[in-house]
Amino acid sequence: MAILKKIKASTLMETLVASVIIVIIYMLASMILNNIFSNTIKSNTKAIEMHLNELQYLQLHKQLQLPYSETFQKWDITIEMYLENENPIIEYHAIDKETKKTISFKEHGKQ
Repeated sequence: MAILKKIKASTLMETLVASVIIVIIYMLASMILNNIFSNTIKSNTKAIEMHLNELQYLQLHKQLQLPYSETFQKWDITIEMYLENENPIIEYHAIDKETKKTISFKEHGKQ
């Protein structure tokens, strides 16, 4: 007859504690990932950058009248031209209404 050995088993309390620890780690990981994804979506500025490039193209081909301002989605856009050392400078400026984030760049205009 084979010798029966006693196998160690975990108690119910040990199993419950391990399960609770796994659930807590899962919850923390899901909250961290959710925060990362929401910040990535909020900081995405590709749409406004593409619209500013389109406005720059239109201005380059004399289809915009300066000064120019508009609202695009949640952004306030202004385009202004001024002289700096007798050279025309065109400034593109976009401000997010909600987060107050600013995107701006300057372009040297033609004389």
